[in-house]
Amino acid sequence: MALGFIGTGVMGTGIINNLLKAGHHVTVYNRTQSKADEVISHGAVWADTPAEVAQQADIVFSMVGYPQDVEDVWTRDDGIFAGAKPGTILVDMTTSTPHLAEQLAQTGADLGFKVLDAPVSGGDIGAKSGTLTIMVGGEADVFEAVKPVFESIGQQIVHVGAAGKGQHMKMSNNIGVAATVITMAESLVYAKAAGLDLETAYNVWRQGAAGSWSIDNYTPRVLKGDFAAGFYAKHLLKDLRIALDAAKEMDIDLPNTALAEKLFAKLSVDHGDEGVQAIVKLWAAFSS
Repeated sequence: MALGFIGTGVMGTGIINNLLKAGHHVTVYNRTQSKADEVISHGAVWADTPAEVAQQADIVFSMVGYPQDVEDVWTRDDGIFAGAKPGTILVDMTTSTPHLAEQLAQTGADLGFKVLDAPVSGGDIGAKSGTLTIMVGGEADVFEAVKPVFESIGQQIVHVGAAGKGQHMKMSNNIGVAATVITMAESLVYAKAAGLDLETAYNVWRQGAAGSWSIDNYTPRVLKGDFAAGFYAKHLLKDLRIALDAAKEMDIDLPNTALAEKLFAKLSVDHGDEGVQAIVKLWAAFSS
């Protein structure tokens, strides 16, 4: 199938490589062309604009940094909407705002396109291994049409409702991610202060009631001093702010999420381009 993909960052690169392995023809665009070199070396084809990507694809995916980036690549003069053919399916996999997802779906429908919002969970590990969780908002029949493609990049693929609901599901997911990352950090800080062997502590946590995806995947990175981004700290901060804005609109209080936003805001001043596991650097025992 002819696919287009806009965004060749940490997540996009892993996803595109798996789409290529599945036998799809993938045309790509990224703001910085050099960051597409890896996927091009694996068979992806470069296009100079999002519109050119859309012109050559039956399904177009985007995965960029922030909601404003989504709006830019979709709506600018040489954007996705400008290049897509009538009937093309357009899928935004960026973690963005529910409102923008709803807006893109409505604009797409008015222009003759079918639009899904499909944020993911699983980080760089899931993107590379093709085991992402994909949370999809939009029309059910459009979801079913794209599902075979999703199956080459994801393990848990769920249709969660109308346009924007994929983003709401991702917000509910990342509220939990933030909580477990912070809990992991505090467990490490406490264990180190108490003079415990951290490898032993890690194995106790992961095999007991304290176990979580964050414990399994981020603790080993911290113990090795690996703070490279699989999930950028600055992007989790963005997600927490989206979640808090949505919670305010729904008139609900999320005190843990509000605390997490404060901690990741502090972290992102100096470590926003590192992974979320760098949260441990807020404590002197782990700061470099």
